[in-house]
This record gives sequence, structure tokens and C-alpha cells, in this order.
Amino acid sequence: MSPLRIRWLGRVSYRDAHACQQAMFDRGSDYLLLLEHPHVFTLGLRGDEANILVDPAEVGAEVVYTDRGGDVTYHGPGQLVGYPVLTVPGKRGGGMADTVAYVRSVEQLVIDTLDDLGLAGCGRLDDYPGVWVDPDGDNPRKIAAIGVRLSRTRSMHGFALNVDCDLDWFRRIVPCGIPDKAVTSLAVEGRRATMKHVVDAVSARAADRWGDGGVDRADVAWRQRPEDLSPFSRGMGPGDVPGRLVRLKSRMDEAGLSDGLAINGRKPEWMRVPLRTGPEFRRLRSVLHSRDLVTVCEEAGCPNIYECWNDGTATFMINGERCTRACGFCLVDTRRPEPLDPAEPERVADAVEAMGLEYAVITAVARDDLPDGGAAGFAATVAAIRRRTPGVRVEVLIPDCKGDPDALAVVFDARPDVLNHNIETVARLQRVVRPSAGYARSLAVLARAKAAGLTTKSSIIAGLGETDDEVAQTMADLAAVGTDIVTVGQYLRPTTNHLPVARWVPPDIFEHFQEIGRSLGIAHVEASPLTRSSHHAQEAHAQALASPAGTVRVG
Repeated sequence: MSPLRIRWLGRVSYRDAHACQQAMFDRGSDYLLLLEHPHVFTLGLRGDEANILVDPAEVGAEVVYTDRGGDVTYHGPGQLVGYPVLTVPGKRGGGMADTVAYVRSVEQLVIDTLDDLGLAGCGRLDDYPGVWVDPDGDNPRKIAAIGVRLSRTRSMHGFALNVDCDLDWFRRIVPCGIPDKAVTSLAVEGRRATMKHVVDAVSARAADRWGDGGVDRADVAWRQRPEDLSPFSRGMGPGDVPGRLVRLKSRMDEAGLSDGLAINGRKPEWMRVPLRTGPEFRRLRSVLHSRDLVTVCEEAGCPNIYECWNDGTATFMINGERCTRACGFCLVDTRRPEPLDPAEPERVADAVEAMGLEYAVITAVARDDLPDGGAAGFAATVAAIRRRTPGVRVEVLIPDCKGDPDALAVVFDARPDVLNHNIETVARLQRVVRPSAGYARSLAVLARAKAAGLTTKSSIIAGLGETDDEVAQTMADLAAVGTDIVTVGQYLRPTTNHLPVARWVPPDIFEHFQEIGRSLGIAHVEASPLTRSSHHAQEAHAQALASPAGTVRVG
């Protein structure tokens, strides 16, 4: 029996959360996703647009049509949303009777949680799904909405519990299509609990109700702000960002990280890479530099540059060489980006042909300054390579494009052989390692790519302060959204302005990570101290295609 994996994901867009749910729904894992949404009005299958009483654009809300039951509801900050993605026992394979019984069980979980939080007397109101305060009195008040989808014994969607949200938002809609019933919250009812306190209470009740196979919980950082998911700094050059060390130290303290190992300390024997600048290495460097191209091999200081280049392989970096984000591990230049070069895709294609590559890897800096996040550059480069050398297989390693489904679709429609997007680290360390990204957003990118029929890949950096169990949790989450290839490698600190190395992970632990990946049904896991996202990319792609593991049910 698989464990119930409980994940507190922080603030997540509705569309990203839905993409994660759908992927987990399809693959059989049991999850409880707990999160907050930005302001959004959602309409169920029977939703009536007339029940939205304002222009959503004027009040800064998104409108999403979704595949749950019910009418219109509101989600926003201060409201805990829970999405149980479960295999639900029943007699009719998800028929109406099973759905009603499941809705009742979700309602009971919320009722029990509220009682644990000191709000007694909550219950059901005849003919009105959800959880109500004083349901038998003269003034019943809705404190939690329930909306589910049950199909083939699998559940999606769930509940929205008002903790301390702005109730004025509910006056901008007819909540659940019910015009004559009030809405309330824990705070209004005099129970001021932190979101973490409520999440802990819900998690405990969920563990009792759905955790027969054990419980596995992971949380993203609790001090998360909306500006974390936007470009947060622009510096003077690689590794030189004004105020970086102050912010980095603050986030390290929040994550419970120490100052780690000294940057000038002696590396273990297994981390030492011989210098091999042979003729093929020099030829490839000449080909690249003569075409004014940038490789991530050089920009990121990859330890495998000599091996890959001497083997005739390189990873091209497009959309310029300046990144709009400043992740805690990355050496790439963070000054204000320069305009795109429209000739860059053809220069990359020319280099791929001149180098005689069979497999090309294309990555890019994050370009949050562009409306599409740089998606068009990937599509143009894939197309240019295939026009010039149709037999070359192409892997793209993309940023999250701010989670924009339309921008991501531009990349997906180019049909790369592998769609790689790196989650980088475990849930707890996301904010300190890559503050402008999001754990759930990265899972959603991979889920959408898999739904588009692509072979998907992601990477985890070890040695940043995570535990082995947290790496296993992240691998489970990647498997749950259908990731085909996972790479795990040792972090190397680029400069003293970057995150310290917390530990040197020995080779036998990386072998253990490979075993975990196989047990989770991941088609191919590449894990070693010197593994990097694009290391042995061609071999990983071939082995993933040949592996039957992708059909294994994820536990």
C-alpha cells in the first residue's frame, strides 16, 4: 500500500495546481496537496457566469472553468485549499453513491479539524454541500466549500477552508450559486490560527482517515511572499549581486541551513576531475566561439566540460547570457538582459552541423522580461536544427516561463525529443535555492509536458542541506507527475557569494538514489557525484525509451 504524501505547497496558481492534480490522478499516487491560491473565481461544470457580479479583470482576479461539480466559488490568500488525490474505495467505481459518500468523508475531515481548532458545533446543512457554522441555528454560515470529481475510483479537487481571508471577495460572487447564505472564516468566528497551525491540524486528520499505508509530509518554506515568484534582483555580473549575501543569509537561517563547508576546503577524491583539453576540446571551443555562441558548460563552470567536449557534445545556452533571476547556486550573469539576437537559432544550428552532433541540448537563461519567458527562442532553435540536420535529436532544458500555459505550449509544439525542466532541490529549500521559482510550478511544467506527449526530465542538486529522505520525497513527486528521466548530482559552490556546500554526498548514496528511482517507476535515473542535468543526456534518453519502467504504477 502506498503512503499518503502530504505536501504544503504555499501559494500556487489554480492552473498549476490543477496540472499537478491531473498528473497524479492519472498515475495512481495518493496525495493531499495543501496550498493557497492567488485571487481566482472558479466555475464548476454547472457554473453560471452570471453569479460573478464584478468584472474579474478590474478586481485583479482570474476566472477558470474547471472539471469539478458545483457553481462558482472564490479562492485566495488566507484560505486553505486541500486537494486529496486518492484512490477511493467504493462499490460502483466512482458512481453517484460513491461520490456522495466521498463528499461526506471530506466534509467530516473538515468538521473534525474545526473541532480540533476549537470551533465546535460545525456540521452539514441539508441540500447544501460544504461545512457550516451553526447549521441548525437561525444564521448558518458557510466556512468551507466542497467540490470534487470522482472518476474510476480516483478523486480530484476537494475543499476550501476560510482561515483568515478577505470575505469581501465573496460579495463579488454568488457563492456556490446560493444567494441567501452567509460566508464566514475561522478569524471572524474568533478562532485566529496561523495557516501552519491549520495545515498541521488538517494533516493529522487526513493521516488518520487516509494514511493506512503511512504518511510522508513535506513543506515548502512558510515565509513565502508573492514577490518570491518574480525576478528579485539584478546584479553587476556573475556572482556579484548587491545585497545577495544579506538575502541569502536570511533565507538560509529561515531554512535552518548552516554556513556549510569552507569553499577552499579539500574536496573528496571522487569529486576531482582531471583536466583533459585535447584536440577535440579545442576544436569544439573554436567552433562555438567563432559563431559567438554561449554554452552552459562554460557559463556554469560544469565539471564535466572536458569529458563532454572531448566526446563531441555540448549544451548551448540561448536567449543571451544574462538571467533575470539570481538563484543561490548559479554562476550565470545576472545583469539586465540585452535584446535577443534573431540570428542566434541559425548560429546554433550551424554549430550543431559543424560539430557533427547526433544529440543537441538547448538551454537558456530565464527571461522574465519577455512576454513569453523566452519560449519562442526554444521553438526557433529546435526548428533551425531540424532544418539543417533532420536526424539530430534535440533536448531542451527550459525555465518555467512564469508558468504561462500558452508560452509553454510554444515549446511543447516544437516537439523536442526531451523536455527537461529542473526542480533543482527539495521542497523545504526551494526559497533559499531558487527564490524566483516554485516547487509546485516546476511540477506543473513537467506535468503539462507529459500531458503533451513529451519525454520529460528533471534534475536534483544534492549537498545543499537536504536530507536523503527529502531527496526521495522529491523523486516521488517527480515520478507522480510522470517524469521519465531524473538526474541527481553533487553541488559545487561557484563563489563565496553563493550557497555553501552543506555536505559531500558519497557515491554509495547516489547509488541508493538510483535504487529509489527504480522503485518509484522512473524510467531512467542518472545519479553520481559528477552528474549534471545534461551529462550523458543521449544515453539517458535512449535508456528511458527502452525501459518498461514508465508503465510501472508509482507508489
